[in-house]
Amino acid sequence: MPERLPFDKLPGLVGREVAVSEWFLVDQARIGGFAEATEDRQWIHVDPERCARESPFGAPVAHGFLTLSLLPAMLESAIVIEGMRMGLNYGLNKVRFPAPLQVDSRVRGRWTLAAVDRIEGGVQLGWSVTVESERGGKPVCVADFLVRAFS
Repeated sequence: MPERLPFDKLPGLVGREVAVSEWFLVDQARIGGFAEATEDRQWIHVDPERCARESPFGAPVAHGFLTLSLLPAMLESAIVIEGMRMGLNYGLNKVRFPAPLQVDSRVRGRWTLAAVDRIEGGVQLGWSVTVESERGGKPVCVADFLVRAFS
């Protein structure tokens, strides 16, 4: 169940981890669909046999940008901002992929509210998100994700 955060209480949550998303499965079908949509068909993503022979990971790994593209769904599964009429993805300030995400892994996002800045009609939320694999180890993605929220 998503955390419910009142729009007017957001500034008081800065610096706190406020939610953890659901788990999302990243299987070969999702990786293959992303490869087709983006035309990034590098063998480390789409060729399980070659990966078994030649990759240091022994199996396909997800595109970093596939992991990144799951952030809006992870955020939506984790948080409902009460009183928000509309939210917009405003961009990213920093993104890193510290560890590869192996096929058939589940991932989730841990959401820390880093900033709340007033803008016309609403606020810009700065989220620090860490995407972790249920296999453990280093995060598969860390990012500063900006969302504009309008009340």
